[in-house]
Amino acid sequence: MRPSRRHSLSTAHDGPSAAGLSRGIAAPPDRPGRRSRPKANGMKSPLAESQRDALIEAMLPDVPFDGWSRAALRAAARRIGVSAAEALALFPDGPADFAACFSRWADRRMLDRLESLPLDQLRVPERVALAVNIRLEIVEPWREAVRRALTILSLPHNALLAMRLLYETVDGIWYAAGDSATDFSFYTKRATLAGIYAATMLYWLEDRSPGFADTRAFLDRRLAEAARIGQARRRFQTALDRLPNPLRLLRPTP
Repeated sequence: MRPSRRHSLSTAHDGPSAAGLSRGIAAPPDRPGRRSRPKANGMKSPLAESQRDALIEAMLPDVPFDGWSRAALRAAARRIGVSAAEALALFPDGPADFAACFSRWADRRMLDRLESLPLDQLRVPERVALAVNIRLEIVEPWREAVRRALTILSLPHNALLAMRLLYETVDGIWYAAGDSATDFSFYTKRATLAGIYAATMLYWLEDRSPGFADTRAFLDRRLAEAARIGQARRRFQTALDRLPNPLRLLRPTP
């Protein structure tokens, strides 16, 4: 068995800021209906993206020992026959790029799995819950890698990147759930789910229950609470709309 060689996390954070990778939040689609699959802000070349994915996958077994570090990248490059110079060029921002690519790698695999499932038989809340659970299942073998990626993204200079990656994940989930909103609810749905997803991820990292049953129950409770709040808000708005408009009393009588 390989001996544990946990390095200080600070040594894995010496790359330049990745805030430049974040470029705001996408606008809602112009027309209702099925959206095209969301695309992350990453490499433009499909070949470069596939190379990055291959390197990330090769790094994962070493991350619990070496962290998301350039040393782990060099070892992964040797393992899959890529030169160290080429590998480093694919991740110019170092640890921040590793964390971003890992998140987007998991997002794409989540969408691949969801597209192969008969989601039409499920209600929208059930689709959302399924998507979150699948996203967690994909990274389940690499919980320590997730923990270390979150540590990198929690650094102040990576705050914008962290928000962008969270948005990409929840936008992908809503895409898979069939959301076609074009009004302000496009944003409120994603903001609500971002809070639920982030809380669920943190709960999952500490969950020791069989099959992560406690995490699933936690997620179900959060989604149910959000649904109740949404229903109450809609009832309040409906009641408000039924009230007489006091401005009508100010109109002069003929």
